Amino acid sequence: QASFAERSRSEGYKVQRTNAEWQKLLTPAEFRILRMGGTETPGTSPLLKVKKAGVFKCAGCGAELFSSEEKFESGTGWPSFAAALPDVEVEDVNPVQQFLLGAELRCNRCGGHLGDVFTDGLVFPGTRAFQTGKRHCIDGAALIFEPKDGSPPVRGE
Repeated sequence: QASFAERSRSEGYKVQRTNAEWQKLLTPAEFRILRMGGTETPGTSPLLKVKKAGVFKCAGCGAELFSSEEKFESGTGWPSFAAALPDVEVEDVNPVQQFLLGAELRCNRCGGHLGDVFTDGLVFPGTRAFQTGKRHCIDGAALIFEPKDGSPPVRGE
């Protein structure tokens, strides 16, 4: 059986597209992260500054992945969340690996790579991560923020 990282980002997911279709739909940065498992340069996502109420959706398929209520400042340079919504799939790894290296996160609808979850939430006192024990470290380009107030969506790259 293929490891999570080696497993197809398309097979077995509800949203099915060819790489050529994904490349037409996504920006180059979104494609590199969501479909190829890449990572963006820290500190570059406009989502780092988002403070409004709303939901962070998959840039590939629109699945709701994170609530703004769970977002916190981790100082890592990537948007961070204390908890995920149900459409986030977590790689099954041993606890030591998850703490040190993280466990890969994917969109449960399209298989897109989102980032990693770490069990170092206790390092962030005064945040929800301290309560959940988790830090979901997400590549902003994998997300689109939809503000609750109806203002225009914000792409994560």
